[in-house]
Amino acid sequence: MRDGLGLGGAYEATLERISAQEGEKTKLAMTTLMWICHSERPLRVDELCHVLAVEIGSTYFNNDNVPATETLLSCCQGLVVLDKEASIFRLIHHTLGEYLCAHGSLFPRAQSLMAETCLTYLNSDQSKAFPAKPQPDLSSMPFLKYCSRYWGTHAKWELSDHARSLAMGLLDQYGNHVAANSLFEQILDPYGSHKVNAPSLFTGLHCASFFGIVDIMSGLLGTGDCDANRGDSGGIVPLAWAARGGQEQAVELLLGLEAVDPDKLDNDGNTPLWWAAANGHRSVVKRLLDRGDVNPDKPNNEGLTPLFGAAAEGHQSVVKLLLDRKDVNPDKVDKHGNTPLLFSALFGHESVVKQLLD
Repeated sequence: MRDGLGLGGAYEATLERISAQEGEKTKLAMTTLMWICHSERPLRVDELCHVLAVEIGSTYFNNDNVPATETLLSCCQGLVVLDKEASIFRLIHHTLGEYLCAHGSLFPRAQSLMAETCLTYLNSDQSKAFPAKPQPDLSSMPFLKYCSRYWGTHAKWELSDHARSLAMGLLDQYGNHVAANSLFEQILDPYGSHKVNAPSLFTGLHCASFFGIVDIMSGLLGTGDCDANRGDSGGIVPLAWAARGGQEQAVELLLGLEAVDPDKLDNDGNTPLWWAAANGHRSVVKRLLDRGDVNPDKPNNEGLTPLFGAAAEGHQSVVKLLLDRKDVNPDKVDKHGNTPLLFSALFGHESVVKQLLD
């Protein structure tokens, strides 16, 4: 960091000037800085401008509230610049990001406010007007794709009562909302054989399980209208989405339901254990292996067992868990005659190769 104390003083002085502006300009600047610092990916110019127009809790998105680029830059007093090549706003220097993150009191309730903003946008009349089928033209609501993918990430960090209420409103009718297909498309395994169909069959419980928000999952299950063993259009059940993301508490909740099959196959023949192993989630793998009704050596449609998935990705601790089982065959071949050893060697995972050779 260059001259940290000097820069810190300069940033503090600029923030004081921002605070001295009239209320709306200060709010615009501080909200911009919060989103640039805490968003899950850089927001495009049109996305961030729509963020700044959201009135949390309103069911109508007012385009008249969308600020002009020049207004936004002016309110930020030089702390934010426009990267025209990437079409994003960014901080003037990386040390500003370090300074802002070190002064968390500048953005109280940042994650819950971001979740509420995303959910308000998704619950707006304009978002609900989109057809619930793949890839509609979202140019009129450019922030919708980000909201669909990341509202739950922000909500899991900090779930306010308002965010929970907004989330339940969205997820109660999730199958008929464009956000379901938008999220489904963004998180599908790009190498998977299953494709997005209309509808995606991706329900509110699938969504909450993917994000691992146990409070919301419990609320959905409490309605009695949720099928916890239902697959989406790829056949992936909520337990598999939770296992795939390493969402331990969500996995525990779902495994406690009598109706849930812990070894249910998706359309590619993958089990929840396969997803957990392939993504390196040791604690979830252990939890599933501790059950007597999970087959640790079940192959998918290509003949790939959970050990294949872990070995191919170099997940050494998961490989050890599986190799410690007497009912796992370390030399099992897939449909093409490949072994876990070949996969681990092919992808350069030396430690896993050694485990298998031992």
